[in-house]
Amino acid sequence: MDKGDLAFSLLLPIVTFALLYGAFGGQSQFHSTAYVVNEDTSGKYAVQLVEQLKSQKELTVQTLTLQDAEKKLDRSDINLALVIPAGFSDALAAGQPVQLEFLQRGNGGQDGQIVASIIRGAVSRMNQQFQVLGQVQNALSSYGVPADRIVTVTSQFLDRENGSPIIGVQETAVGSKPDVVSQYLPGIITMYVLFAISIAAAGIVQEKNKGTLERLLTTRLTPGELFFGKFLASTVRGFVQTLILLILAYAVFRIFTPLSFLECLIILIVFAMAGSAIGMLIASLVRTQDAATWVGVFVTMAMTMLGGTFFTISKGSALYTLSKLSVNGYANDAFRKIISQGRGLGSTGMELGVMAGVVVVGLILSRIFFSAVPKGR
Repeated sequence: MDKGDLAFSLLLPIVTFALLYGAFGGQSQFHSTAYVVNEDTSGKYAVQLVEQLKSQKELTVQTLTLQDAEKKLDRSDINLALVIPAGFSDALAAGQPVQLEFLQRGNGGQDGQIVASIIRGAVSRMNQQFQVLGQVQNALSSYGVPADRIVTVTSQFLDRENGSPIIGVQETAVGSKPDVVSQYLPGIITMYVLFAISIAAAGIVQEKNKGTLERLLTTRLTPGELFFGKFLASTVRGFVQTLILLILAYAVFRIFTPLSFLECLIILIVFAMAGSAIGMLIASLVRTQDAATWVGVFVTMAMTMLGGTFFTISKGSALYTLSKLSVNGYANDAFRKIISQGRGLGSTGMELGVMAGVVVVGLILSRIFFSAVPKGR
């Protein structure tokens, strides 16, 4: 492996992690922009509504003119805009009904529908405040209490209730905490090892056809030592690449404890050896570099699909039966037990046993068929 190839191999997992962080490292909750056309700019209640929307942590409020909003909707730059009509505050102060308007393209899109729902919630709270204020004013109308005094005191009580509601809602996660990073990280780890299969197999076949392996045998190296040297090199390559991913995930996403990180390293070592053994078997059976590459790609993609890398395979289906033939399925299960389910290494005994069996069988078969000299010579 030349220096450029080595540098690329080490840089690739860092780039992959950067993409993973960009996709999942930010806020996991919904966040979008609410576009507001406020034609009642000096109105008290229009300003109050806009401030309520700005207080929503899910929203960033951006004000537009009606003309700008219509242009952006025509160009599909935005999908939905709220219009607060002129005279909105005066109508409310007079106790008259008033209508807000949503300008939208089609159904507003998924984000637009969620934004509209949040806005309706804010409007509903304002309606409740006006209803409470109206009831208090009616109840005190015969006592001669000044109207501004009623508004001030009622508003204070409503603000206090909004800040510390009598009935609160607490969210409690039942079972394992859903985390897209912990769900997808095992599949990304095993894919790196599987891609190393085709790279290692193609590299060995190329060295064989160029006579590099044959020249190495003129040294003190025995065929067995050459074979196991290539096996260890392939194992280390797959292990180091995925180790970089694990270290970055440990440092940034904090999804490991020190113990679970070490347990994942053990699983990673065994799986890297299994992947390397499969790569050695491919390199021992094919004759050309292109054949090694395509066989390696086919094996990688087949195992990725059958191993439930990014989706769960339903038990009892034909695909579930075939998935038992994919070694990376066992690795994915082992990683998920540690990362997602918080279980210990002892719970992965069956998965580690299967992967160790693949290592032994793969090495025995590949050693039988391995030759440092191209066939036909």
